[in-house]
Amino acid sequence: MGAETEVVVLKNIPVLDVPSSEADVKSPETPVVQFVPSIRSGGFADIGPRRYMEDEHIRIDDLSAHLGSLINFPEPNAFYGVFDGHGGPEAAAYVRKNAMRFFFEDANFPQTSEVDDAFLVEIKNCLRKGYLEADMALADDCNVSSSSGTTALTALVIGRLLMVANVGDCRAVLCRKGQAIDMSQDHRPNYAAERHRVEELGGFIDDGYLNGVLSVTRALGDWDMKLPRGSSSPLIAEPEFRQIILTEDDEFLVIGCDGIWDVMSSQQAVSLVRRGLRRHDDPEQCAKDLVMEALRLNTFDNLTVIIVCFTSVDQTEQQQTSSTRQKRLRCCSLSAEALCSLRSLLDGGSNR
Repeated sequence: MGAETEVVVLKNIPVLDVPSSEADVKSPETPVVQFVPSIRSGGFADIGPRRYMEDEHIRIDDLSAHLGSLINFPEPNAFYGVFDGHGGPEAAAYVRKNAMRFFFEDANFPQTSEVDDAFLVEIKNCLRKGYLEADMALADDCNVSSSSGTTALTALVIGRLLMVANVGDCRAVLCRKGQAIDMSQDHRPNYAAERHRVEELGGFIDDGYLNGVLSVTRALGDWDMKLPRGSSSPLIAEPEFRQIILTEDDEFLVIGCDGIWDVMSSQQAVSLVRRGLRRHDDPEQCAKDLVMEALRLNTFDNLTVIIVCFTSVDQTEQQQTSSTRQKRLRCCSLSAEALCSLRSLLDGGSNR
């Protein structure tokens, strides 16, 4: 399992203004008072029914504190990753161990005091470069078997911006007012766009497996399927991106390996976590509960989950109370014509 950093709750942080037009996932109407995420997280991993643990993960609630002078951009800033290995644990362990170097050091991560359109493009380019460099590094490391590979999903929070990059079938799901919003697409052979891409590059799908071997169509490593280097392999390490501008409606993010999603839907996972947060407000316990539920449903894989909260239970309850009060006020409101009719009725009654 990957090393975890101390969980830090950030308070009194400056508001970050990000153009909502950049969000890939549609954000609700911007509230009058801008929402500022309050980051805290919890994680849990279990070997499940497998003989070996091949999952790794990263959980950093305060990226600035973790990297020090290497980065300079608005708060809050946080970074999370789940790496689901196959063909042995080496590839996933290697990527987790070197993730900070690939994504933030070697890639010359952009520095800014304000997130704008140009910065968003730079972030995507930087993360993409990190994924591809990690893939190439796995080919060069003699301690990593050429048959070992890993999926990789990372989530980056900068101010109100949430950006998810994904290679493989781990999944990130956002909870917005209790509704599940997928922040990644599973790269599996049954995904029509991936199947079309694979077949265009000369690959084939056999019984749900890429070239009859692998259950994902994108992965880091697996160089026995990509050689010779530079060839057009149907198995690629190119990440897909989704991003969103967080608002007060966005409660938390669930990040999990496919052992979770093999046995439950995105909405089922979100509903379970939401109920747990309302009971005890402990994201780590919610991550454990989600893993235990997947085991109860007879998953056959390793299990890793990270829960990232953007609001506290108190904030959520205040929003719900405010919404209920507004609905009641709307129900009691009368038009000017109705008020006149009511006044006439009352005046007539008092004259009797």
